[in-house]
Amino acid sequence: MSYYLSPRFLDKLVLHLVKNFLPLTSHVPLILGIHGPKGEGKSFQCELAFRQLGIEPVKMSSAELESPDAGDPSRLLRLRYREAAERIRVRGQMGALVIHDLDAGVGRVDRRTQYTVNTQLVSGTLMNIADDPTNVQLPGSYDERPLKRVPIVVTGNDLATLYAPLVRDGRMEKFYWEPDRADRLGIVAGMFAAEGVPRTDIERLVDAFPERAIDFFAALRSRLYDERIREFVQTVGLDRLSLRLANSTEPPPELRVWQPPLAVLMALGQELAGEGDRLHQRRLIEEYL
Repeated sequence: MSYYLSPRFLDKLVLHLVKNFLPLTSHVPLILGIHGPKGEGKSFQCELAFRQLGIEPVKMSSAELESPDAGDPSRLLRLRYREAAERIRVRGQMGALVIHDLDAGVGRVDRRTQYTVNTQLVSGTLMNIADDPTNVQLPGSYDERPLKRVPIVVTGNDLATLYAPLVRDGRMEKFYWEPDRADRLGIVAGMFAAEGVPRTDIERLVDAFPERAIDFFAALRSRLYDERIREFVQTVGLDRLSLRLANSTEPPPELRVWQPPLAVLMALGQELAGEGDRLHQRRLIEEYL
């Protein structure tokens, strides 16, 4: 599978990184907030961009921003930032701190969303780092040596759920990511490159499902292999399947699908879209409230 990196996405990320490493006289926001609809590949585009730049960022997830112990997530955030600064100093290469799905960890959707001490501390810590990026201290210690400036990249679906002073222009630059048609064609064509799907079929497939996110087409591609997997299961046998996959010296099976007809792709897409629509239409949870 070949991967497509959007030129628009790469341009925005590169500009943010370079501005933070150049000694510019104008103020540069430390944080780049990449937001947009779910399933459109924000995190994966980041990974591809860093890979092309030869940068190994320090990563955090929203799950690390909450803890039963007050203060632990904000301390971890400072540790990760200092780790990224040390990598830049030692390796002599650009670096970054990436926090995926920030809004899931510290965003506040409505009045029922729990707003904890850790949520406040993480927001405050990010603001403090953005305001003074070369002086990030750990609790109980003080290091007089200035740190290397580390650009921060955060992803999320709705950054408006974050603490408003954190997302102001002086601290965070915002980039709304929603692939246009050219991006969607490039990404989906890369997904189906190994199967040899013609470009014309890719265009018709993408245009047939204009409202579906990029992960819809990834799920569709996965379903192409269902029949090959069924054949493999029947060949091995249910009683030997576990040993063959989890505890075997044999190489993994080669499952190959070559140039599926457009009609097959369309049928799988309609089936997948129907399942998603039924999930939203049923709303069984409402019967229990």
